[in-house]
Amino acid sequence: MRKRSGGWNNTTYIVESGGRRAVLRVYDTHRDRGKIAFEHAVLQKLAAYDLPFKIPVPIVTVIGDTLVQLKEGNGKFACMFNYIEGNSPAEQDSGFYPSFGEAAGILSAVLAETDPGLPPVYRPYYGLAASYPLCSREAVNGLYANPPEFLLALVPELKVLVEAYKNIADSLDELRGLPHQLVHGDLNPSNLLVDTENSAQVVALLDFEFCTYDVRAMEPAVILSGMLGHVEEQRIIRSFWRGFSSRITLSRAELQSIPLLMLLRKVDVFLHFLTRYWEGTDEAVVLQEQVKLLAADVTQLSGGTAWLEEILLSGNG
Repeated sequence: MRKRSGGWNNTTYIVESGGRRAVLRVYDTHRDRGKIAFEHAVLQKLAAYDLPFKIPVPIVTVIGDTLVQLKEGNGKFACMFNYIEGNSPAEQDSGFYPSFGEAAGILSAVLAETDPGLPPVYRPYYGLAASYPLCSREAVNGLYANPPEFLLALVPELKVLVEAYKNIADSLDELRGLPHQLVHGDLNPSNLLVDTENSAQVVALLDFEFCTYDVRAMEPAVILSGMLGHVEEQRIIRSFWRGFSSRITLSRAELQSIPLLMLLRKVDVFLHFLTRYWEGTDEAVVLQEQVKLLAADVTQLSGGTAWLEEILLSGNG
């Protein structure tokens, strides 16, 4: 077993035995069998499609299950997936975005037709209050009014995030009327693999842990939100959108909602890491770093998105 670096929510190992390889995942942040069962049901349904890229396929145990509960480690769940050949994109590489867009569009179209046969456990992004019960408006306002010592130097950044949280909370109802379907919900360069010989070609989409029913436009919004601040931001967004929109046509209302959904993603990540800090899952330094990064992105989104809307409404980028 070789432990892989990276990842906030799980511990991952490469397992080798008898010339075979697999990926072992240990779920570190929850003990909810239902969440994993839904994820695996989606993956097993997707495995029946002839997709032009690979997805993880759960390996079944000798008793026919796809997960086990460990006797050690406080009863954490673990599972194994087939090993997929490929490389994580290099941080400085941007040539894979057209392929990424097309792959994400294909996945979105297929997920729209997929019925895992189980109720989802994760709530849609706009269900902030139910998803993060610790993060009431009063609690988040209290964090800003009386920040812990390690956040004292980040009070301006905290203000940006708290204001964004309050503003987005007042806009959530308008999202409920948009088209809904299954979404991956966490697609980004860390959750894909590119070809070992051709780094511009995406060969796998990974980590379906947060797959749930949500606004269809949330899928590209999550991805686009991760491109903010990139040195080639507008170019890679155009490249991604060219690939995505070649596979999926969103309504004008959906396209116009994407900047708001991108802001929702940033607020959701803030509440996610704030919850992890309050629950004792993460050290203070993790929340400190996230506050810096997220505030910068929210400031950019708040500064105007006319350029982004022009790209989205142009259709082919």
